[in-house]
Amino acid sequence: MTLSELRHAGRSPSLPLTLTVAGDELCLVQWLRVLPGKRYVAKALWRGQTVLAKLLVGDKSARDLALEQTGFNAVQQAGVATPELLASGGGADGAWLLYAFIDQAESLAQRWQSLSAEPLLSAAQQSVLTQALACVARLHAQGLWQADLHLDNLLAQAEHLYLVDAGGIRVEQLGQPLSAEAAIKNLAVLFAQLPVLSDEQLELLLVGYLGANAAHGIALDTLRRQEATIRQWRLRDYLRKCARDCSLFAVRHDGDGICAVRREQSDRLAELLASPDRFIEQGHLYKTGGAATVARVTVAGQPLLVKRYNIKNAAHWLKRCWRPSRAWHSWLAGNRLLHLGIDTPLPLAVIEKRTLGLRRSAYLITEYLPGEDIIARFDPTGLQLPPPAELDALIMLIQRLHDERISHGDLKGHNVLWRAGRWSLIDLDALQQHRSAARFAKAFAKDRERLLRNWPVGSPLYQALDQRLPTISRQG
Repeated sequence: MTLSELRHAGRSPSLPLTLTVAGDELCLVQWLRVLPGKRYVAKALWRGQTVLAKLLVGDKSARDLALEQTGFNAVQQAGVATPELLASGGGADGAWLLYAFIDQAESLAQRWQSLSAEPLLSAAQQSVLTQALACVARLHAQGLWQADLHLDNLLAQAEHLYLVDAGGIRVEQLGQPLSAEAAIKNLAVLFAQLPVLSDEQLELLLVGYLGANAAHGIALDTLRRQEATIRQWRLRDYLRKCARDCSLFAVRHDGDGICAVRREQSDRLAELLASPDRFIEQGHLYKTGGAATVARVTVAGQPLLVKRYNIKNAAHWLKRCWRPSRAWHSWLAGNRLLHLGIDTPLPLAVIEKRTLGLRRSAYLITEYLPGEDIIARFDPTGLQLPPPAELDALIMLIQRLHDERISHGDLKGHNVLWRAGRWSLIDLDALQQHRSAARFAKAFAKDRERLLRNWPVGSPLYQALDQRLPTISRQG
């Protein structure tokens, strides 16, 4: 295959695949990232060694090759570790770069994810972020920044850390410290991808950064404003991706309605998506009739949860047919929570059936959580306090909702599940993230009251929660 043919090969060209690069065969064995018609990144074999092949196709391939080569040279001059560039080149049909493959390595994003159940900024989490900020500081000290800065672009192998994706490197003035304005903007990109940190936590992390780049002080108020702007943009961009065909989601619009599914799950869920009612009928029913039917189904040996939002009668259809379904609302709500680092069952797919553009029944498919709800986990009489770790985790969950101005809408105990050392929210039909402080205050107060109502007023558990749960008066 040639680069020109690869450009039109779609999202998942069959492997293994062989091209000719620098006069030798390049055998692609595993796709690592694919942007159809633009960029194909793969683990490959070349001249008897394993390499990372970045293949650039499309109209901007020459520009992208130049950016990558310039970025690689700048990083090397700055003395920041990056995988060796073994060969690169290009022509009329595209360009290519071959890097040394770093074996037995994981990104800092993977390390951070493995620590997600720990209290925010635990010692282990702090170690990951300190590593990342030290690398960023070294770039900034040499007048460089990574335009696409995220933890996936920092690769750890034992004690060694490598910066990858040189195509995202930008140069202000090589060898001179980056300006304070540019440094703060770049740091804000990184912090906007993390849970919201307090000023004290930010200052603690920035000590390590300033140790490697003390050219400028970091104004926290400016950093906060930049971070908030970027955080809002990232969330809006991610939710738009949930509704369109992209590398993360496969989305189909046609006369029968809309179907969105996580792309890596599309093959596994194909049969379920084609006939969800059959799976519901054969599954274990938790709820039937009325506005919703909920069933546990089995797909490829794994349990999943399917929630069908029913049309009860003609009046109900007239009320619901012209607006987004509750399934679609829950699909976006679940993805919103996960993007913000708040645990909920992974939304796998959503289906909205339509006739002449008008909505009918809809389906939400999520992973199945076998954990206990808070009613089963905590003493229902409220006389006995739960383990401190579980109580702390609940306070942390509600604090996260508070900080993000999110109301759940129905915080009864059955909608809060314990799994893998943390609390997870389910039944997101009424979840909202509020722009209005006044509306959020009213909705959050209702959530708080509903959560406390799971235990007798005046019981030790009720009192402990009432004292520790955030209140709207503490909102910053």
